[in-house]
Formats: sequence, C-alpha cells, structure tokens
Amino acid sequence: MDTSIKSNYFAKLPVLSQLSQVELEQLAEIAQFRRAPKFQFIFMSDEVADQVYFLIRGRVKTGTFSMDGREVIKEILQPETLFGDLALAGEARRSEFAQALHEDVEYLSVKVSDFLQLMQQNQRLIFACMAHLSQRLQRVEDRLAKLVLKDARERIIEFLVETAGKEGRRVGYETLVKHHLTQQDIANLTGTSRQTVTSVLNDLRKSNLIYFNRNSILIRDIEKLA
Repeated sequence: MDTSIKSNYFAKLPVLSQLSQVELEQLAEIAQFRRAPKFQFIFMSDEVADQVYFLIRGRVKTGTFSMDGREVIKEILQPETLFGDLALAGEARRSEFAQALHEDVEYLSVKVSDFLQLMQQNQRLIFACMAHLSQRLQRVEDRLAKLVLKDARERIIEFLVETAGKEGRRVGYETLVKHHLTQQDIANLTGTSRQTVTSVLNDLRKSNLIYFNRNSILIRDIEKLA
C-alpha cells in the first residue's frame, strides 16, 4: 500500500487526529500493510504484545476463551478502529485474541515501541490514547452491567437494537441489518446460549417484530422492539 494512502487513512482516525501531517506520514512509513483471510487469528492470547493494529477493511472479533474452552466475544470491530491497544497500557502478553470474522480483513500494524516513541513526542496523542482506552474500559463495564442486571431475552433484544443503530439501513419504519453473524456469535456476545438466541429470535419473528435469515435481520419497527 502506498505511503500516501496509509497517511490519508490515519488522518481519518479520531485517536490520531492530533498528529501533524508530517507525523502522519512518519507513521505511514513504518506501518506494515497486512491481510488476513476470514477466520484467521491476527493474534492469540498469551502472545507477545509488540504490535498495535489499525483495521482498514472487514470486521474483527476480539475475545477470550473460558476454562472449558467456550468462546467469549468482547467486541466486533469495524473499519477505522485501533485494536491490540492494551499493549499501549503496558500489556506485555495478550490477554485476548483478535480474529477475522466472516470475510477477509486488511489492516496496518505498527510496532508498539515505534508508536510509544511517537507518543513521547506528542503529548496530545498521549491524551487521545488515554481517552481511547478509557472508552474501551467503559464499554467493558457497560457490558458487565448488562450481564448482571438484564436477563437473556433483554440482552439479545438490546444487541439487536444496538446493531441496528450502528449498521442498520432504515427504510420507513423498518431497519435492515446485514450482519453475517451466526447465532452462536450472538450468544457469545450476549452471554447466552445458541439455543436461547434461537428461541428468542423465533419468538420475535412469531410476534412479527423481526424477520431474519442467515445473513440479515429485518427489524419491523425498532421502537416497538426496544
């Protein structure tokens, strides 16, 4: 990938908005373009955390595995997102995995040591990264609160509403969400079981609140669903 293209990409990221054009170009020069086919792990738990990553195309899921081998998804990352970012907070070895979802992904990787050096030269970048990590922590805390305070049905419905807000295309009262997530993925994201997700989705369909197939969900009226 051409350096100017990488520089233009970096300029669109909120976390890098405080960098000058010269600094963006410096970052672009040291960033390595990478591709990962669908389902490939970009990094695994306990690997050395010596890179940070910037997602260009496709979607990436991050998460962990429980003691019994069950996958727990933390987030589904969209393009123009920084990930592997705990390395900037001192993480020496990965505490989670990052995996390409149901399509090939493209991303840029930068050595943590190089990025930290850039941070030392730009105090505003330090504050931007602190804000980014704080928002990440807030999302984790919000998710934990939902697991404690809401039942499985409420969590699944809230996931549908949030996904529609982020990725949905509104047509009148209806909202179409092309998600490419399996029911097991939804279960892993909402802290439920695949059987529970199937049951809730079928119930919502019988109530004519949604229609769904393998690749999309049509929400009839998002206000009624919420």
